[in-house]
Amino acid sequence: QIELVESGGGLVQPGDSLRLSCAASGPSVRTFGSYSVGWFRQAPGKEREFVCAVSWNGDNTDYTDSAMGRFTISRNSAENAVYLQMNNLKPEDTADYYCAAKYYRYSRAPPDYDYWGRGTQVTVSS
Repeated sequence: QIELVESGGGLVQPGDSLRLSCAASGPSVRTFGSYSVGWFRQAPGKEREFVCAVSWNGDNTDYTDSAMGRFTISRNSAENAVYLQMNNLKPEDTADYYCAAKYYRYSRAPPDYDYWGRGTQVTVSS
């Protein structure tokens, strides 16, 4: 069992930046290095959607067109943590953001993920 906890959300203005964190813990946290991690978001009234992911070893990443060039995903294996740096935020980025872990290869499909955090809210508004 791996527990994921997101943090770092908040209310910001368009053009601002935020850094989200995803901290892993739990009885199986020593296996976290074998899991790819994805960030997803869900806006009110919409389905949960993929944002980006980082591979289990940190060598590969995947971004949606919307995230490419503005968001950066990274992981720190020593800290069992994954980060999402979000720059130039836009109102359409407003959503609850979730991190999720999937054994070995990442995927863009939420059902493929094994563990989920409870989310952190990001609101971009002037």
